[in-house]
Amino acid sequence: MYFEEIEVGMTVEIAPAVIEKEKMLDFARLYDNVPLHTDEEYAKKTPFGRLIAPGVMSFMSVWARYLEVDLFGEELLAGKSTRIEWHKPVFAGDVLTGCAAVTNTVRRNVRNGLVELTIKAYNQHGDLVLTDVTEAIVKCRPAE
Repeated sequence: MYFEEIEVGMTVEIAPAVIEKEKMLDFARLYDNVPLHTDEEYAKKTPFGRLIAPGVMSFMSVWARYLEVDLFGEELLAGKSTRIEWHKPVFAGDVLTGCAAVTNTVRRNVRNGLVELTIKAYNQHGDLVLTDVTEAIVKCRPAE
Protein backbone atom coordinates (compact mmCIF):
# COMPACT_ATOMS: atom_id res chain seq x y z
CA MET A 1 0.00 0.00 0.00
CA TYR A 2 1.48 3.32 -1.05
CA PHE A 3 1.76 6.21 1.40
CA GLU A 4 -1.01 8.14 -0.38
CA GLU A 5 -3.46 5.27 0.23
CA ILE A 6 -2.91 5.21 3.99
CA GLU A 7 -5.32 7.21 6.12
CA VAL A 8 -5.24 8.13 9.78
CA GLY A 9 -7.80 5.97 11.55
CA MET A 10 -7.28 2.86 9.42
CA THR A 11 -7.25 -0.23 11.65
CA VAL A 12 -6.43 -3.92 11.37
CA GLU A 13 -7.16 -6.68 13.85
CA ILE A 14 -4.26 -8.82 15.02
CA ALA A 15 -4.69 -12.59 15.36
CA PRO A 16 -4.20 -14.13 18.82
CA ALA A 17 -0.68 -14.87 20.06
CA VAL A 18 -0.31 -17.56 22.73
CA ILE A 19 2.49 -17.13 25.26
CA GLU A 20 3.86 -20.65 25.57
CA LYS A 21 5.81 -21.33 28.77
CA GLU A 22 8.76 -23.15 27.18
CA LYS A 23 9.18 -20.48 24.50
CA MET A 24 8.90 -17.81 27.20
CA LEU A 25 11.63 -19.47 29.26
CA ASP A 26 13.87 -19.99 26.21
CA PHE A 27 13.50 -16.34 25.22
CA ALA A 28 14.17 -15.17 28.77
CA ARG A 29 17.30 -17.30 29.13
CA LEU A 30 18.66 -15.92 25.86
CA TYR A 31 17.65 -12.26 26.01
CA ASP A 32 16.36 -11.25 29.46
CA ASN A 33 17.92 -13.67 31.93
CA VAL A 34 16.63 -12.28 35.21
CA PRO A 35 15.01 -14.37 37.97
CA LEU A 36 11.59 -12.77 37.48
CA HIS A 37 11.47 -14.47 34.06
CA THR A 38 13.42 -17.69 34.72
CA ASP A 39 13.29 -18.74 38.39
CA GLU A 40 9.88 -19.97 39.56
CA GLU A 41 10.79 -19.97 43.25
CA TYR A 42 12.05 -16.40 43.06
CA ALA A 43 8.98 -15.29 41.07
CA LYS A 44 6.63 -16.69 43.74
CA LYS A 45 8.05 -14.10 46.18
CA THR A 46 7.40 -11.14 43.87
CA PRO A 47 4.19 -9.09 43.71
CA PHE A 48 3.28 -11.10 40.57
CA GLY A 49 3.40 -14.45 42.42
CA ARG A 50 4.72 -16.32 39.39
CA LEU A 51 6.95 -15.97 36.35
CA ILE A 52 6.15 -13.15 33.97
CA ALA A 53 7.05 -13.05 30.30
CA PRO A 54 9.81 -10.68 29.22
CA GLY A 55 8.17 -7.51 27.92
CA VAL A 56 9.99 -7.57 24.61
CA MET A 57 8.91 -11.18 24.06
CA SER A 58 5.29 -10.21 24.72
CA PHE A 59 5.56 -7.39 22.20
CA MET A 60 7.34 -9.53 19.59
CA SER A 61 4.64 -12.21 19.90
CA VAL A 62 2.00 -9.63 18.98
CA TRP A 63 4.26 -7.98 16.38
CA ALA A 64 4.76 -11.31 14.58
CA ARG A 65 0.98 -11.65 14.28
CA TYR A 66 0.69 -8.05 13.06
CA LEU A 67 3.25 -8.76 10.32
CA GLU A 68 0.96 -11.50 8.99
CA VAL A 69 -1.49 -8.73 8.03
CA ASP A 70 1.20 -7.18 5.75
CA LEU A 71 -0.49 -3.77 5.87
CA PHE A 72 2.09 -1.90 3.80
CA GLY A 73 3.16 -4.76 1.54
CA GLU A 74 6.09 -4.16 -0.78
CA GLU A 75 5.82 -0.41 -0.26
CA LEU A 76 7.31 -0.68 3.25
CA LEU A 77 10.86 0.65 3.07
CA ALA A 78 12.01 0.46 6.70
CA GLY A 79 11.11 0.91 10.31
CA LYS A 80 12.22 4.20 11.88
CA SER A 81 11.41 3.81 15.57
CA THR A 82 9.32 1.98 18.13
CA ARG A 83 8.25 2.83 21.66
CA ILE A 84 6.69 0.19 23.88
CA GLU A 85 4.85 0.76 27.12
CA TRP A 86 3.92 -2.19 29.31
CA HIS A 87 0.77 -1.81 31.39
CA LYS A 88 0.20 -5.24 32.97
CA PRO A 89 2.28 -8.40 33.31
CA VAL A 90 1.95 -11.21 30.80
CA PHE A 91 2.05 -14.81 32.05
CA ALA A 92 2.63 -18.19 30.46
CA GLY A 93 -0.59 -19.35 28.88
CA ASP A 94 -1.91 -15.85 28.22
CA VAL A 95 -3.49 -15.21 24.85
CA LEU A 96 -2.76 -11.75 23.47
CA THR A 97 -4.92 -10.08 20.84
CA GLY A 98 -4.78 -6.61 19.50
CA CYS A 99 -5.51 -3.93 17.02
CA ALA A 100 -3.17 -1.75 14.99
CA ALA A 101 -4.28 1.75 14.04
CA VAL A 102 -2.68 4.37 11.83
CA THR A 103 -2.39 7.35 14.16
CA ASN A 104 -0.39 9.81 12.04
CA THR A 105 1.09 10.29 8.58
CA VAL A 106 3.73 12.77 7.42
CA ARG A 107 4.99 13.03 3.87
CA ARG A 108 8.79 13.27 4.02
CA ASN A 109 9.61 13.92 0.36
CA VAL A 110 8.50 12.83 -3.14
CA ARG A 111 9.75 9.28 -2.52
CA ASN A 112 8.32 8.36 0.89
CA GLY A 113 6.31 9.23 3.95
CA LEU A 114 6.30 8.38 7.62
CA VAL A 115 3.40 6.34 9.02
CA GLU A 116 2.80 6.13 12.77
CA LEU A 117 1.13 2.89 13.80
CA THR A 118 -0.22 2.32 17.31
CA ILE A 119 -0.72 -1.24 18.49
CA LYS A 120 -2.73 -2.04 21.61
CA ALA A 121 -2.53 -5.59 22.92
CA TYR A 122 -4.92 -7.19 25.39
CA ASN A 123 -4.87 -10.44 27.34
CA GLN A 124 -7.71 -12.96 27.36
CA HIS A 125 -9.35 -11.05 30.23
CA GLY A 126 -9.57 -7.85 28.18
CA ASP A 127 -6.78 -6.12 30.13
CA LEU A 128 -4.55 -3.78 28.14
CA VAL A 129 -1.07 -5.26 28.58
CA LEU A 130 1.01 -3.17 26.18
CA THR A 131 0.92 -0.26 23.79
CA ASP A 132 3.44 0.20 21.01
CA VAL A 133 3.94 3.19 18.73
CA THR A 134 6.01 2.36 15.66
CA GLU A 135 7.04 4.66 12.84
CA ALA A 136 7.47 3.12 9.39
CA ILE A 137 8.82 4.63 6.19
CA VAL A 138 6.50 3.85 3.27
CA LYS A 139 6.98 4.47 -0.46
CA CYS A 140 5.01 7.16 -2.22
CA ARG A 141 3.30 6.38 -5.49
CA PRO A 142 5.72 6.93 -8.39
CA ALA A 143 5.16 10.09 -10.43
CA GLU A 144 3.46 9.36 -13.74
